[in-house]
Order: sequence, then structure tokens, then C-alpha cells
Amino acid sequence: MTDVWMLMFLLWPLMLFVLINALLVPFHFALQSLGGLLSIPVQIYKVATNPLLRRNHALEHATINVIEERYGPRPLAGLAREDGFLLRGDADPLLVEQAARIGLERLKRGETSLAVHPRCGTSILTANFVSSVVFLLLLLQAGMLSIWTVLMAMLLANLLGPVFGQVVQRLFTTSTDVYGMEIVGIQYRPSAIRVFGLPLRGMPDLFLVRTRWVPYY
Repeated sequence: MTDVWMLMFLLWPLMLFVLINALLVPFHFALQSLGGLLSIPVQIYKVATNPLLRRNHALEHATINVIEERYGPRPLAGLAREDGFLLRGDADPLLVEQAARIGLERLKRGETSLAVHPRCGTSILTANFVSSVVFLLLLLQAGMLSIWTVLMAMLLANLLGPVFGQVVQRLFTTSTDVYGMEIVGIQYRPSAIRVFGLPLRGMPDLFLVRTRWVPYY
């Protein structure tokens, strides 16, 4: 009997942790789902209604895709702007500029697949939106919060999110209508590293590829 009480005494923190999470996680997930249903479509709409963002978003993806065709997956992250796009990650500035120019020319030749990238933030937003929709539908059907509802929503989001994410990229957040686009230059910031306490300049880790739109007729 003493051994049983000792075992319960040792396990009660774990049991309490599981119980609290079983109660709080579904509630927290429900709030996130409601927020996602309201905010995610607005974020996608803002990009979808801005032609400059969509074109630069496509060029951003094309640049990363060209680099990864040569060197494999790279830890690069991009952000489209109206005057071009930002690219974050260790890379050679000459490589980034060459990849951007090659990507732009290939987009102009009709290689629309370059405008889509599997690690795009759009895919993450879409997966979150799918998760929110699935969770709320399961919640309405079950009539109660459950950790299993959360797990099922996350599983379906991981399965369906990447597929829907690429569709959303193609239709709403990128545009391959880049025939009037020109690359006007690239700016970059060297990363700050220290060797034996001395500041040194390392490989650039932030790039701004500037573009402009020249109407074509």
C-alpha cells in the first residue's frame, strides 16, 4: 500500500499537467481558430488586391527556387514589398542578383511554376485556416471541446494545408504578369560576427532586391 501511495505522490504532478492541458488546450485552440477565421482571409485579401505585391511575391519565390535548383534547400526567407522584395539568409549577393534576374526571365518565358514555393508563408496561413475551419466544424458536430478535436484538426491541416496553400499562392498571392517588371538593383547588409571578441563583417544575411514596373503595350 505504501508503494502505491508513493507512486501516486510521484505521478500527481504529471497527472495534473495532463489534466490542465486537456482542459486548456482545446479552449485556447478554439480562440485561435476564431481569430484565424477572421484575420487570415483579411491578410490574404490585402495581398490579392495589390498587383505590385503579387508580382514581387512571384519574383521572390522564383529567386529562391532558382537558388535551390542549383544548391538544394536553403534557409532563406522572403518578404514581398511594393518596391521589390526582402530576402533573409546567408548568401552571396552576386548569386542572389543572378538568381533574381534568371527567375524574372524564366517567369517572362512562361515558367509559372517558379512563382510557387512550398515554404511560403501563404501555405502556413492556409494550413492555419484549414485547421481553424476543421476544428470549428468538428466542435459543432461533437458539441464539446476535446483534445482529440484539436489533434484531428491539426492532422487534417498538415495534410490539406500544403495543397490548398499552393492553390492560394497561384490564384491570390502571386502574379506571373511580370512582363513590365525590371530589376533596378540589389542592396544588402553584411552580418555582424565576432571572432575573439573582435567585430568582423561576415556573409550578407539581408538583401533588398529592388524592382520597378514599366507599363508595356
